[in-house]
Amino acid sequence: MDFQSMLGRIKTALISFWRWIKPYLGQFHRWRKRIWKKYHINKLILLIGLIFVLITSIYLFVLAKQANVETLKSGLSQSTVIYDKNNEEAGTLYAQKGSYVELDAISPLIQDAVISTEDRNFYQHPGFDIKGIARAAVRMITSGGTGGGGGSTITQQLAKNAYLTLDQTFDRKAKELFLAIEIEKKYSKEEILTMYLNNAYFGNGVWGVQDASRRYFGVDANNVTLSEAATLAGMLKGPGIYNPIDHPGNANNRKNTVLSVMAENGKISEEQAAAESQTDITHYLNDTYTGSESGYRYPYYFDAVIDEAVSEYGLDEADVMNKGYKIYTSLNQNYQQQLEATYQNDALFPPNATDGAMVQSGSVALDPKTGGVAALVGRRGEHVFRGFNFATQMKRSPGSSIKPLSVFAPALEAGYTPSSILEDKPQSYYDAHNFDGTYQGEVPMYQAVAQSLNLPAVWLLHEIGLQKGFDKTKEFGLPLADSDKYYGLALGGLKNGVSPMTMAGAYGSFANNGKMYTPHLITKIVDSTGAVIVDNTNSKPKQVISEETANQMTSMLLGTFSNGTGVAANPYGYTVAGKTGTTETNFDATKANDQWIVGYTPDVVISTWLGFEETSELHYLEGTSGNVVGKVFKSAAEGILPYTEQTRFNVADAYATGGQVVPADQVPDNSQTNEENQGNWQDNLDRYGEQAKDGLRNFGDMLREGVQGIGDATRDLWRRFQGE
Repeated sequence: MDFQSMLGRIKTALISFWRWIKPYLGQFHRWRKRIWKKYHINKLILLIGLIFVLITSIYLFVLAKQANVETLKSGLSQSTVIYDKNNEEAGTLYAQKGSYVELDAISPLIQDAVISTEDRNFYQHPGFDIKGIARAAVRMITSGGTGGGGGSTITQQLAKNAYLTLDQTFDRKAKELFLAIEIEKKYSKEEILTMYLNNAYFGNGVWGVQDASRRYFGVDANNVTLSEAATLAGMLKGPGIYNPIDHPGNANNRKNTVLSVMAENGKISEEQAAAESQTDITHYLNDTYTGSESGYRYPYYFDAVIDEAVSEYGLDEADVMNKGYKIYTSLNQNYQQQLEATYQNDALFPPNATDGAMVQSGSVALDPKTGGVAALVGRRGEHVFRGFNFATQMKRSPGSSIKPLSVFAPALEAGYTPSSILEDKPQSYYDAHNFDGTYQGEVPMYQAVAQSLNLPAVWLLHEIGLQKGFDKTKEFGLPLADSDKYYGLALGGLKNGVSPMTMAGAYGSFANNGKMYTPHLITKIVDSTGAVIVDNTNSKPKQVISEETANQMTSMLLGTFSNGTGVAANPYGYTVAGKTGTTETNFDATKANDQWIVGYTPDVVISTWLGFEETSELHYLEGTSGNVVGKVFKSAAEGILPYTEQTRFNVADAYATGGQVVPADQVPDNSQTNEENQGNWQDNLDRYGEQAKDGLRNFGDMLREGVQGIGDATRDLWRRFQGE
């Protein structure tokens, strides 16, 4: 009773409300009619609708024009090629592209099967089919969305595959339509069909009808049978569910559907369709396809090329991989092969951590005269396409390898010299210590550099001023944060960190008379029509320090490998300058998170980092940079340096001159002195040998005389005995 009573009350209230509001609604309706008629609202709505259609059409027309369909065929038929510094082909980029063949190399059976099932009016329509669009529209309305798909001609599908995403949206369909019109204006029907069949996906990582024919049936595209052609055409609807390897039942059913459609369209007879429908396509499976990944010859370098094209020049990865670009780079194939050989030698690296984590590393070899990256390895272990690259993408503290950039170079510019005396003792304004925990009170700068002493570096940064060191470090290209403006900058304590490529670029200024180029891999990109879209061949250097400062810095950095922390890493038979670097763990000052060596000659800069991807109490390095990462650097340098011009330094090692900057030709060559010493030693040895021989001869004469005397005395004694 209570529920019925409640319904009655609600009904009474609604009736009362309607009686109250009805007069007002009538007044509003009469007002609306007057306004609607007075201001021609119907016409306004129609005008707004027409304007919207016009603007949308203009937008889609401009978009289609910007797609540059003139390059479509050349982009699909050509692979993107990477060239080295000598403009010699170094490899190709593998992508969503198969072996391109012309239409006369594709069986007419495949052509007929595809046209019958995908676009039976292909040769009659202007790129779009009104009936097909109408059918698709009805299907989308009845299904409540765009998921039904369909309605796309072969030309529209080519536009979608080449330029658009696979999303079933009205926006994509509209773009597809306008692009198809542009494609039809530029290319013949035969060219469009050729491009479509070469760019279609057939499942199992295979693109294009030629590679699909080899992948599934072991023959070229012009030698397939009718059943094989029908199977290939059937896969276009859904290669993931209609390919005969993974779904043989679906493939056979789809093949039979294609055969019946071909018969309906008069491409084959009913008898042929019936006969071929009895075959089991799995009996014809034969894989003779070989993939295209073999062209990706230097994976880490090529990864970095793609990264640079995308991040620096705004290109799309798919375009870089698929549009048939010619990408010219600074790659030196000899350097690259030697660097990769180093990274394939596990004996040069520390063992894995107790939990199995691999010690990671990244190295860059850079030409200081151009800033071009000549070789690069991004990590150890199995390569992952465009995976994290420690050589270019890493951001880790550089440790003491930052000292020449943040402290010593600006100090030299401020008037200090390699022989200047620096304080080597703890300071009240920043808590630091030398690696071995000792200090000498005073030390000349060149020794502080070579021995990588921390206390003199902190003191010197304080003396020249934090701002000067901070600004100079940024000039060298290091990405500093405002929080890096503190005395820890002298020791590499950065918020964000650096990569080996960044450090190689900075040290390139020391090797190149103070001039620094921005590190880069790409020198030029040419599209498939021959148009240059990126040109980095005339990049200009920045004079970050004077030539005098560069020479002073080099004279001190030579001491790292002759008398300092890098002695064990010095490549046999070569003279290099550079710096080591280490960062301590936060749980044990004797263990390290990162180890660095940046070494250079006038011809090449080699920057190497070693450490774990994730630092923890299980992931740490033991030993010094010279002895641990030094093995990797030494191996890489000994492999690369024989292929350089082997230009000599123009300044002498500061250790040989007591800190004075002296031209190299005015100081005796240590190697020559060693050869002279070796010659003198050999002469002395020969002289002592002759003397020893003479002594032995004299001793022999004396021994014979003594034996003879003993013999005579014995005989005399015997005669006397007989005489008695």
